[in-house]
Amino acid sequence: MHRHYQSDAIRRLRDQQVRYAPRAKRLQQVEAAEQLIADVVSDKTYTYEFVCFRITGYRPESDTDDALSKIAGEDLLHDLRLLVEDLSDSIDLDAESAGEQVLTVEQLARQFNVSTKTISRWRELGLVSRRFVFDGRKRVGFLRSSVDRFVKNNSKRVSRGARFSQLTDEQRNDIISSARHLASGGVCQSEISRRLAERSGRSIETIRSTIRQFDKEHPQLAIFPDAKAPLTAAQKQRLFQQHRRGMPIEKLMKQYGRTKTTIYRVINEIRAAEVIELPLDFIPNPRFGRKGADKACLGPMPEAAKATRKAKMPSGLPPYLASLYEMPLLTREQEGHLFRKYNYLKYKAAKLRDTLDPANPKASTLDEIEAIYDQIVSTKSEIARANLRLVVSIAKRHVTPDQNFFELVSDGNMSLLRAVEKFDFARGNKFSTYATWAIMKNFARTIPGEFKHRDRFRTSHDELFAATEEQRGNPMLEESAQSHREQQIEKILRRLDEREQKIIIGRFGLDHSQEPQTLKEVGAELGVTKERIRQIEMRALTKLRQAAKEEKIALDL
Repeated sequence: MHRHYQSDAIRRLRDQQVRYAPRAKRLQQVEAAEQLIADVVSDKTYTYEFVCFRITGYRPESDTDDALSKIAGEDLLHDLRLLVEDLSDSIDLDAESAGEQVLTVEQLARQFNVSTKTISRWRELGLVSRRFVFDGRKRVGFLRSSVDRFVKNNSKRVSRGARFSQLTDEQRNDIISSARHLASGGVCQSEISRRLAERSGRSIETIRSTIRQFDKEHPQLAIFPDAKAPLTAAQKQRLFQQHRRGMPIEKLMKQYGRTKTTIYRVINEIRAAEVIELPLDFIPNPRFGRKGADKACLGPMPEAAKATRKAKMPSGLPPYLASLYEMPLLTREQEGHLFRKYNYLKYKAAKLRDTLDPANPKASTLDEIEAIYDQIVSTKSEIARANLRLVVSIAKRHVTPDQNFFELVSDGNMSLLRAVEKFDFARGNKFSTYATWAIMKNFARTIPGEFKHRDRFRTSHDELFAATEEQRGNPMLEESAQSHREQQIEKILRRLDEREQKIIIGRFGLDHSQEPQTLKEVGAELGVTKERIRQIEMRALTKLRQAAKEEKIALDL
């Protein structure tokens, strides 16, 4: 039964009576509420003043909000049934002291030859229940008078329910035997319920509850021994990853022995947990809450008034950094548009996430949040790509002989991404100004710390000077040494098979005709995944280390 009161006034009446009314008075109010249920017509409207007087015998003050409130008959019937159950729950009345016969849910189901689920449906339709103490345990019970009143008012419904008789022992045994045979053949529980329901003419829920009840009563002979055991966190995560990799829902149902509803519930539960962890902090703006914000913030990128001048490419950059200078710079209007869009998308996603119920997340809401987050990531990447050359420019100005230029670029890129998240486009400043300040501040904070760390582990002043002194070698000796190294590498490469050689040569650029390749690029050439390339590479490097050791070659592998 739905446990929430439809009327706040009746809920407050319940609270007052449970807290302040004497026990005997509450018992009288239970009787009065049940009598009122018999008189209420569902399509009429009733005032709270009338309801309160019928239950308690007194009228509330006529000028209060509660007294003036009106309650639809259908809502009133629902709330009165809850009131009867809650007030009787507070009395702790022993079933044997009720003054008339009290039936449990199971006894009532046996009397009318229906299932306990049918009794639950009857309660929703007006069968009034109270809470009694049975053998020291508080349970739902039904007064004989309440049952007779419901049967009188719902004779057709009761007789129709009785016609769908409960299973005989023979029918139940046949269902269990057939279910066991299908389960041994690998058929999942939901498919078994569907097939047996079609064969027997019973509902799927009847078949499912019959199997479930058998498993509960005979755990050693259970058809689905783990069907009631909840999935562990690790199982849920594995199920979700399998779904992400494209495994069909039907196969997941069979593997985990769960219904389609359960599988989708687990998937949405994991998705909701991931959505809750998404970084959706945004820079607020009054425009986001106004009408037409979607059109204003998510429109097309404004065209540049005139073609932007191509930036001059610094000399000495590797190809992947030089390619940054082929992307045109953003105009002030384009920059403002992208930052407005970026923060507005985060604002929309955050508002949707606030409506999400983690215990019962809606798939449609999750879909919408994830789609918006994809746009957020894409917009952030677009802003960052247009400003990556700024990081290179600052790093080139601040690199020193004893520093690694690419480490500076990497640190600067991280500062750039943080700056994108913190920049307030509405203040009218250019992002390049803000990002430059953020990158410089990061350099000022991290570089001295790196020097301090290096100095701490230097053992003498000679090493300090050696770190910065200029070293000029003999070109002929260096060429000879390089030729010798290449011969050694070629010698130990012969220990690898053809595919391993291709992977090592491609990954480390040993043919000198191209830059070292990524795992993904090597995998594309060989037609396998990058994870497989990584595994083969690790195996090949182990072979090379062993070969170098056997040949007494000192190589850093």
